[in-house]
Amino acid sequence: MKRSKTSKAWMREHVTDPYVRRARREGLRSRAAYKLQQIVARDNLLRPGMLVVDLGAAPGGWSQFAARAVAPGGQVIALDVNDMLQIPGVLFVRGDVHDAATVSELQDLLAGRGVDLVLSDMAPNISGIGSVDQARALALAGLALEFALNHLKPHGNFLVKTFQGEGFDAFLKTLRGHFRQVVVRKPEASRSRSSEVYLLGRDLRGRSRAA
Repeated sequence: MKRSKTSKAWMREHVTDPYVRRARREGLRSRAAYKLQQIVARDNLLRPGMLVVDLGAAPGGWSQFAARAVAPGGQVIALDVNDMLQIPGVLFVRGDVHDAATVSELQDLLAGRGVDLVLSDMAPNISGIGSVDQARALALAGLALEFALNHLKPHGNFLVKTFQGEGFDAFLKTLRGHFRQVVVRKPEASRSRSSEVYLLGRDLRGRSRAA
């Protein structure tokens, strides 16, 4: 089957992308690692000893970077519907965040511990229908927020990928109701044509359900 013009253009962009090339040189799983790196550098989100949960982790760029940043003494627990090669300092759960059994397995690994930071780089499979893709993306962001509210330590932080469009402002307002500070981040490593942005909720209000 012939590749479409769109897929050929994407491949050309991908192979010439400076972050893709840099990731290969530096042994990182994906260019996405630089998005997290740039946000962390600005907002000082990671430090040794932290417990971090990474939702939508595969192929592991964020988990790989986070595991290095929380060492020694810290740990990353990662979840994705796709398989992910092992990373030192990372415990991996394969499954769908919509699946209660998968979330239960992740909770078992937490063993009652409160989480310092929940990360979510989850995105839906793109249908090409803007309204459908936006609704699916916000649904994933909502699931990530639900997990964060249930498992973050008091004053914990939450970083989630969202897309600008219908429902974005409402989700932003919801975050502001749960965190004392909410900021929008568009790291340099995000492609300029992409509508993706990252919302950072800092300092969870009140007490979470986690001890």
